[in-house]
Amino acid sequence: MVEDAIRAVIGESVFVRAAGRTDAGVHADGQVVSFDLVQPMPPRGLLRGLNSVLPADVALVDVTEAAPDFDARFSARGKVYRYTVWNHLVRSPRRARTAWHVRQVLDLEAIQTTAALLVGEHDFRGFRASDCDRRTTRRVVRRLDVGRQGAIVTFDVEATAFLKNMVRILVGTLIDVGRGRLAPSVVTRMLETGDRTVGGMTAPACGLTLLRVIYDQPL
Repeated sequence: MVEDAIRAVIGESVFVRAAGRTDAGVHADGQVVSFDLVQPMPPRGLLRGLNSVLPADVALVDVTEAAPDFDARFSARGKVYRYTVWNHLVRSPRRARTAWHVRQVLDLEAIQTTAALLVGEHDFRGFRASDCDRRTTRRVVRRLDVGRQGAIVTFDVEATAFLKNMVRILVGTLIDVGRGRLAPSVVTRMLETGDRTVGGMTAPACGLTLLRVIYDQPL
């Protein structure tokens, strides 16, 4: 998509590297991409030009010149995702595309206490999709903050890297703890045994947003 826009605006065929992949239906406020141009172009002009041809559901927020060795994926030191739940008896049509509707009353304290067990370095093989192809499954979760404002429950997760569907499985399991379907000890069991089958459902893609990609130097 961005590659097509670059070709349309400046006539160059480039390879665009994204900081990470997202499942269909997942949103991104802070995705980062990198590419090399043969013909230099002022960042502001490139920003305006690309946004003029990109589809309505995609927009570039900023364009900046990076160091020659910068790579959007391999230079990243972490990512921050937010998962949003609309916790109300009645669905919200306005939030249908950006939040998971959970009708049952949630025990927020139980969710927060269980979420704390996931912070730190662990083997998260029990929290990945069956077709995940990552060779290593140890990850460092730097924080997992769960908050509530009215009917909106948010899960902010920062980690060095993520496995496929990892955040959605974390949230699905924690929600099942919050509505009393699972005991908090299930998280410890999943971390120790890698048994995905004892955990909760994979939360729907619609509630997940990539908020930020972390680099050593600000872009």
